[in-house]
Amino acid sequence: MKAYLALEDGLVFEGEGFGVSGEIYGEVVFNTSLTGYQEIITDPSYKGQIVTMTYPHIGNYGINPDDEESFHPWVEGLIIKELSPVVSNYRSVMSLDDYFKKYNKIGIQGIDTRKLVKHLRDHGAKKGILSTVDHDRESLVKKAQASPSIVGVDLVKDVTCKEPYVFDKELLPGFEWGEGRQKAYDIVAIDSGIKFNILRKLNQHGFRVKVVPAQTSAQEVLKANPQGVFLSNGPGDPAAVPYLVKTVQELIGKVPIFGICFGHQILGQALGATTSKLKFGHRGGNHPVMDLATQKIEITSQNHGFVVDIDTLPKEEVEATHVNLNDQTLEGLKHKKHPLFSVQYHPENSPGPHDSDYLFSRFYELVQNNCPV
Repeated sequence: MKAYLALEDGLVFEGEGFGVSGEIYGEVVFNTSLTGYQEIITDPSYKGQIVTMTYPHIGNYGINPDDEESFHPWVEGLIIKELSPVVSNYRSVMSLDDYFKKYNKIGIQGIDTRKLVKHLRDHGAKKGILSTVDHDRESLVKKAQASPSIVGVDLVKDVTCKEPYVFDKELLPGFEWGEGRQKAYDIVAIDSGIKFNILRKLNQHGFRVKVVPAQTSAQEVLKANPQGVFLSNGPGDPAAVPYLVKTVQELIGKVPIFGICFGHQILGQALGATTSKLKFGHRGGNHPVMDLATQKIEITSQNHGFVVDIDTLPKEEVEATHVNLNDQTLEGLKHKKHPLFSVQYHPENSPGPHDSDYLFSRFYELVQNNCPV
């Protein structure tokens, strides 16, 4: 079936649709990962976005239940150069096309993704529409222009869990966490769109996790007597969730805190910094980040369109710990007095490199050092 992608600034692409027929809108962005399309499309952080894969050949290893990061895909749509006609992997249970049909998602293939990505890099991420039912270019551009922006919109409420639950599937009997890690600590993870592999990593590094909705108050969090609090990734504009910023402000100094991605942005706001939208964001598994204390370089997995403004950090209280080597934006912070730190990227490496796995160990040590013997 014929499909069209139209951007708000008038650029239109014609291609072939896959998945279901229909029409959707969202912010058109790109991801530079070579593999991991299943993890990307099931990442709740992509709520509200139509994702372009820069790697040209997508779908060749199909879909399997082990690589899902949520219970269903969250991307609004997917843009690729070529959908593989053959699925070849022993773990695959269905094709990407069948997966999109199952979950009522729309994709487009056969367009010049290099041209699209260069356009987004030059002009910034754009509102867009993906349609198999409307083939009028002028009509599509007007629809894209009239579609809502993600700026100022609370997307967290759409992806957070509805009720608290405990995740301890990876805390196996007799599991050895290594020297100095002889017990599991109880933590609360505030869910702004948490991924399955983050929960697995927290378990594997010695944490029993109670996951709570993003609207949970600080008082309710503290009632659980957590020995630490984790702030998860999530979609959209961090300035649109003041209730979560308030919760984190009330937790600072009372319990060790570790935030990643969206959680890093929320923590930054809670400490007095501001956030702003990047031109086209950081999305992919190849972003170089420097640890300012050690001067070591990590290749990181990232997915965000907003950033904590480094110049707005209260320097007398908060220290910048990591910076992005591509554009010098803030990638990590820690408090000089309170036990808390955060990073802008995804240390759970799903998909992506394993360079940042040490941050879960750092959180364990932070909790361990702040717990009474």
